Amino acid sequence: MRRAERIAGLILLLVSMGSTAATSAQVPQDNDHTLQAMRDEMGRAKTRLELKIPNIDQPVRPYYIEYRLLDFEVREVVAEYGTLLSSTQTRNRFMNVEARVGSYKLDSSNFISDDGFRGFIGPNGEVGIDRDYDSLRQDLWIATDQAFKEAVETYSRKQAYLSSLARQSEIDDFAKAEAVHLIDPLQAPDWTSRNWDQEARETSATLRAFSEIHESRVTYYIVYATEYLLTSEGTEIRKNRHFAAIEAGMRTFADDGVPLNHFYAKYATRPADLPSVETVRKGLNVAGTELMALRAAPPAQDYTGPVLFEARAAAPMLAQVLGPAVNGARPPISFSPVMEQLLGNLGGKSDWVGRLGARVLPSGVSVVDDPGARDFNGAPLIGGYAVDDEGVRAEKATLVESGNLKNELMSRRPGPDSNQSNGHGRAAFLNDAKPTMSNLFFSSAETLSAADLKKKFLDTCRAEKMTYCLVVREMDNPTLSLLHQEDFSELLASYGGGAGTGDRLPLVVYRIYPENGREEMIRGSRIIGLNSRALRNLAGIGSDSFAFNYMQSQDNGFAGTALGAFGSARSGLPASVVAPSLLFEELEVRGARGEAKRLPLLPPPPMSPAK
Repeated sequence: MRRAERIAGLILLLVSMGSTAATSAQVPQDNDHTLQAMRDEMGRAKTRLELKIPNIDQPVRPYYIEYRLLDFEVREVVAEYGTLLSSTQTRNRFMNVEARVGSYKLDSSNFISDDGFRGFIGPNGEVGIDRDYDSLRQDLWIATDQAFKEAVETYSRKQAYLSSLARQSEIDDFAKAEAVHLIDPLQAPDWTSRNWDQEARETSATLRAFSEIHESRVTYYIVYATEYLLTSEGTEIRKNRHFAAIEAGMRTFADDGVPLNHFYAKYATRPADLPSVETVRKGLNVAGTELMALRAAPPAQDYTGPVLFEARAAAPMLAQVLGPAVNGARPPISFSPVMEQLLGNLGGKSDWVGRLGARVLPSGVSVVDDPGARDFNGAPLIGGYAVDDEGVRAEKATLVESGNLKNELMSRRPGPDSNQSNGHGRAAFLNDAKPTMSNLFFSSAETLSAADLKKKFLDTCRAEKMTYCLVVREMDNPTLSLLHQEDFSELLASYGGGAGTGDRLPLVVYRIYPENGREEMIRGSRIIGLNSRALRNLAGIGSDSFAFNYMQSQDNGFAGTALGAFGSARSGLPASVVAPSLLFEELEVRGARGEAKRLPLLPPPPMSPAK
C-alpha cells in the first residue's frame, strides 16, 4: 500500500478514539493559536455568511457550523520475516468544516443526492503544522465558504425530492445538544524507550519457521494526536489521542490450490501497553501453527445442526451481528432506490428499531454499552471516550435488559425511537457520525460453566444422532488476513450481499465427534442466517466472558453495516466486546469457500531460523 494511502487510513482511525481526562475550557497558555483562529473565523461566519437567491426575500444563512481539526503524529513500522519493509514518522494537520442550512427539523444533511455543488476547493483538507493563526484562518475561510455553498445546493435538492413524496418523515434531521467546554493540556508524544524497528524485526522473524507461508506482514502503529472541535452552538473541545496497534496478516495455499489466510492483532491505548516481543512471538506462532493446520485440514461440507461458539469467537461474532442492530438513528434519505437497497443488503438498517419493550434476546440477557469502562477483570478495553465526535458527553446505555429492548445507541441524528443523542455519535475523519458501539457487554443471568456448556452441546449432538457437530474457535477478519485488495474484492463479491441476512466467516472451526470427543479441524466454512433474530433462541450461554478488542471499519459503504466489524488500525474506530461462549441449537453452515489458484511450480526455498 502506498504511503499516502496508509496515512489517509490512519487519519480515519484517529478521529474517534477515546480521550484522556479534560478540564474546563480556558485560553491555553501554550502558544497554540488553533482555537483562537477557529473562534474568530466562526464568529465572522455566524454573523456575516449569507447567500442571496433570486426570487427569495430573505438571504439564506447557515443555522449550524462545525469546525474540526486533527493534529497528529504517526510512527509506522512494517516488517516481514525479520526484515524491515518501511519505517516512517510523520506529522500532519487536517481540517473539516460542516455547514447546515435549514433548521433542526429539516436541513441539508441526511440526504444522498445524485449530484451536488463542486467548487475549486472542498470543505476539508490539509493545513499547516505550525499552529499559525493567520494561515489557519485563511484555510477556514475558504472551507467554510465551500461547505455553505454545498449545503445550500443539497438543501434545495433535498426539498425538491421530498416534495415529490406522498408522505414525508416526521423525524427531525438534527438533535439539539448542550454546549461542552473541554480543554486538555497539549501532550507531547511519548514513543517510549522501546526500539520499535527492532521489535518489528524480531516478531516478524517468528514466521520464518513456517516456510509454507507465502507472504506475511507485521505492522506496528503508534499514534499521538490532538483533536479540536468548535461549533456555532458554543462547544469548544481540545482533547488528546494516543493509540497503538500490532497487526499481522499471513497467506498460504492448501494442496488443492485454495488460498488460506490468518491474522494476529493486538491494540492498546498507549504504546507502552503494547505486548512484549515474547508475547507477540507466541501469538504469531499460534496463528502460524493454525494456518499450517488449515493447510492439512479437509474442506468443510454442508452442515445443519448445533454449533458452539467459544468465547474467543462469540465476541467478534456479536460485534458483527449487534453492530447494526443497536443503531437507533434513521438511515439517510436516498435519491436513488439502489442506495436504499444496498444499505438493506449490507445490514445497514436496524431490525430492532421500533421494537422498544419487545423481547429481542433470551430472557436473561442484558446488553450494556459503556464508553466509561477501561477494563474487564483486568483486561484493558480500548473503546472508551469522554465526549463523542459530535461534542456530546458519552453516556452508559443499557440497551437490553432481561432480553427486552430498552434503548438504542444514538448520535445527533434522531430516529423513530429517540430524538436525542446519548453520546454515541462516532465517526472517522470526513465521515458523518453514526451511532457506534464503544465497550459492549453481553451477559446473562442464567449461565453454564464452559465445561457444562460443552457437555450440553455434546448431549444435544448425541440426542440428534449427529455424526459430528461444529465448534467455532475464531472468526475471520478479512481486512487483516487478506493482504491484497484483489483478494478482498473477490471475497466481497461473493460474501457482501449476504452479510445483512446473516452470512458469517469463521476462521478456526473444528468437527467434534460426540461418541469419543475426537476433534478435527476443517477449512473454508461459511455460516448462513446468523443474524440478530437467531440470537433470540440461544440454547446455552457460558460464564467464561472474553474481552475482544477490535477496530470498527469506517470505510465508505462499510460503516454502520454488518461489514463494520471488519476494520483495521488504518481505517477503523477502536471498540471492545465482552461476551461468553454461546450455543446455538441449529445453524446452517455451507461447505468450503474459495476458488483454487495455481500453485508455485517449485517448493519454497530454505529459510534460516529466526535469530
